[in-house]
Amino acid sequence: MVRYPQIRISLRTRNPLVLVAAVRQELRRAGVDREEIQRFSKEALSAKDLQKAREVCNTWVATGHRGE
Repeated sequence: MVRYPQIRISLRTRNPLVLVAAVRQELRRAGVDREEIQRFSKEALSAKDLQKAREVCNTWVATGHRGE
């Protein structure tokens, strides 16, 4: 289940740091509180690989990846 399904992100990059940054930015724009964004960041940045980082992002917002 997605925590913030109203937030949608679609990127063309495979870089997990870019994905995490985009999610953080959209969470801020949606007015999510700082502590919640920090919780997301900690979880996403602790991911061991690209797939795990995407999985974390997918649990927080609606994502779509192109060009893979």
